[in-house]
Amino acid sequence: MQKLSYRQSIEYIYSFSDYETTHKLHDSVIYDLRRVEELMSLLDNPHLKAKSVHIAGTKGKGSVAAMVSAVLTASGYKTGLYTSPHLIDIRERFQIDGNMISEAEFADIISEIKPAVATVNRRANYGKLTTFEIMTALCFVFFARYKVDFAVVEVGLGGRLDATNVIRPEVCIITPVNLDHTDVLGDTIAKIAAEKAGIIKANVPVVSAPQADEAMHVIEKKCLEFDSPLLKVGTDVIWENAGFNSEVSQLLIKGRLSDYQPSIPLLGCCQMENAATAVAALEVLVEKGFNISASTISAGMSKVEWPGRFQVCGKQPIIIIDGAHNMISARELKKSLLYYYNDYFRQDGLMSSAEKILVFGASADKDATGMIGELVPLFNEIIVTRSAHPRSMEISILEEDINRLGIEVKSAQDVAKAIELARKQALNNGLICITGSLFVAGDAIGYLNPG
Repeated sequence: MQKLSYRQSIEYIYSFSDYETTHKLHDSVIYDLRRVEELMSLLDNPHLKAKSVHIAGTKGKGSVAAMVSAVLTASGYKTGLYTSPHLIDIRERFQIDGNMISEAEFADIISEIKPAVATVNRRANYGKLTTFEIMTALCFVFFARYKVDFAVVEVGLGGRLDATNVIRPEVCIITPVNLDHTDVLGDTIAKIAAEKAGIIKANVPVVSAPQADEAMHVIEKKCLEFDSPLLKVGTDVIWENAGFNSEVSQLLIKGRLSDYQPSIPLLGCCQMENAATAVAALEVLVEKGFNISASTISAGMSKVEWPGRFQVCGKQPIIIIDGAHNMISARELKKSLLYYYNDYFRQDGLMSSAEKILVFGASADKDATGMIGELVPLFNEIIVTRSAHPRSMEISILEEDINRLGIEVKSAQDVAKAIELARKQALNNGLICITGSLFVAGDAIGYLNPG
C-alpha cells in the first residue's frame, strides 16, 4: 500500500468530483447511496460500529451537532463529530472529543481506503465516488479506529441521498427547513423538507425544531409512514432566555424529563432554539438508557465550541463574524444584532453615531440580493469582498445589487483587505459585521486569529 503524505492525501481527495465547489444537480444519476454502501462493505462497515445521531436541516444543524457532541463527551462517552463544510482547515470536519484528526492520521486513513475507492470506481456499478463520499468514509474509519461510543453526524446536503444516510441512528434531528440550494433540493419548502426527511428511519425517534407548516406536514407524514415517534421543539420541549453577556447566553429549557439551565458560550438568538433542539435529542438518548444527566448536559453545553456563528472577534472596534449564507440566516443575524447590540442599532430613531460597517461576500449560488435586503439598511458603510473559495460571487455583482438600492459601496479584493479597510473607518467605538458565507467567515477568522 502506497503511503501518501498529508499534502498528497488532500490532493487525492479533491481529484474527485467535488460538488461543494461545482454544485451540480443533486439527483440519483449523480448520487447513489449504493456505491457508498459498497465502499463501506469493503472497509468492514465502519459506519455501523458506533451508536449515532443524525442531523439534517437548512440552518443550525452544525450548532446542534456540536452541542450534542459536547454533552456526550461530558457524559463520559468517546464521541466523534462529523460536520461540513470547514471554516479554515479540512481537519475541522473530523473530531473526537473536540480534537481534530491529525495530519498524519488523515494521510494514513486516506492511504488505507484508497484501494477500496479504486475498486468501487473501477466497477462503477452505481457511478463513481465523489469527494464528499470519500471524506465520509474517512470519517467513519477514523471513528472506528478509535472505537468511539457515539458518532454525531451532520448531513452534507439534503438528506435522502446524502452520503451520511447509510448510518442507523439512535435519533434523527431535523433543524429548521427553509429555501436554500433550490437548484439542488427543490424550489419549495415542502420539496426541500422531503429531502431532509429522507434521513428518517423506521421506529427511530425524530426531533424537529420549529418548522414552517408545509415543512412540518411533510415531516409528520414521514414519521407516520415509518412509525417513528416525533418530538417537537416549541411544544414538547420549550425554552426561554435567562440573560446574556458579551460571551455567554443563559437559558431555561423545560424538557420532557427535566428542567435545565445551561450557559452556552455562543451568542445569537437562534442558538437558544438550537440548544433546546439538542436537549430534546439528548432526552431521547436518556430514555434509551444512556448515562446522560442534567448536570452533564449543563457541563457539556458550557464547553461547546462552534466558531463563525455570531462570533465576537474584537471589542475595539467590535468585530462580529457570522456565516449567514441565505436570506433566512441573514434575518436571524439581523435579529441578533438588534438584540445583543441594541445601542448600535436602536429602533427608536435615536441611532448611534458610531460607525456600523458591513463586510459582505457571498457564494455564487446564493440569494445575495435577499441577504443584502435584510442587512444593508442596518449599516452606514458597506464593503463588498469575496472569499478565496472557487464558488465565491464576483464583487461587481454585489456592487450592482447594492447600488440599485441607492447606497454607495466600497470594495476590497479579499477578506483581509476588507477587514483592514473597515478597521480604518470604524475606529475604537465602531462595529464591524463580516458575513455572507461560511467561506467569508472562515477567511476572516483565519486572518484575525492566525494559527
